[in-house]
Amino acid sequence: MQAYQVTGGQGIGSLKRVALTPREPGPFEVRVRIKAVSLNFRDLMVARGDYLKTSGAPVIPASDAAGEVLAVGAGVTRFKKGDRVMGAFMPNWIDGDPTPANTALAPGAATDGVLATEAIYAEHGLVAIPDSLSDEQAATLPCAAVTAWNTLFVAGQARAGQTALLLGTGGVSIWGLQLAKAAGLRAIITSSSADKLARARELGADGLINYRDTPEWQDEVLRLTHGEGAHVVLEVGGEGTLVRSVAAARMGGTIGIIGGVSGFAATPVSPLALIAGSKRLQGIFVGSRKMLEDVTRLVHTARIAPVIDRVFGFDEAPAAFEHLASGRHFGKIVIRVDA
Repeated sequence: MQAYQVTGGQGIGSLKRVALTPREPGPFEVRVRIKAVSLNFRDLMVARGDYLKTSGAPVIPASDAAGEVLAVGAGVTRFKKGDRVMGAFMPNWIDGDPTPANTALAPGAATDGVLATEAIYAEHGLVAIPDSLSDEQAATLPCAAVTAWNTLFVAGQARAGQTALLLGTGGVSIWGLQLAKAAGLRAIITSSSADKLARARELGADGLINYRDTPEWQDEVLRLTHGEGAHVVLEVGGEGTLVRSVAAARMGGTIGIIGGVSGFAATPVSPLALIAGSKRLQGIFVGSRKMLEDVTRLVHTARIAPVIDRVFGFDEAPAAFEHLASGRHFGKIVIRVDA
């Protein structure tokens, strides 16, 4: 089979295409022909060597893929040959609360990922793809859509009529916008690009804030919400945005800490701001297989079309990583895998 490997700490320049020998599925395993892979900011972190868990050896990158079942091992009952499937980001976190054990394994960091023509999955780590989604669309769900779902509706307990604040127009934030609008929430989104904000308006965004023109954008969030603030914030910026995100949240609101595009250095968030505002900082570590099943159900029934910035060919995988690193994308970046 064909695959790409990257070496943590050596950057995306270390991404190399290699030929590997596939193996047959063992008991309760499923062999999948990969059709499409989507990239996440995490994949850049793995390449740089600053992700939570990385391998010093070359590893197949990427965690999110959609494909078709080629073969099943002994004891497999959930899927059969020919089924269309996508892999959960954390295959051992089925439902309930996260634990060190059920979140220990996520492909594409310390263990091989899915940027290959084939992959082996445990059957419990797969979810069926509905007919309403193409392979490229389905590949965008396992990390970004689940992260947005968890932040909004699990950790954030958001309900129709409430306000969500979305930072930027990357994969998680645009998924957050689409899910929020499908569930009847009001959505405010930030960007430094007028063109991206115009596209966000087309997707239903109720409030648009250009943070270059409005550096104190938390004040604009308060203005747009009549002084109350957002019920839930999808905080992807890290050290450069967290203080403002806390200020932009309403009393009793939740700030979902998703990522650190601007870095992960210590941030001087005032304990008094959290106490007086009864606000909650919640770390979001993607989500469970059940969350993937739940968000897939909404996407299917609401006929949400995932926003894909660009689809690259398998031969163009290095260019896809470069495009992700540039920050020019709006929504998700996908690599089409042709066997």
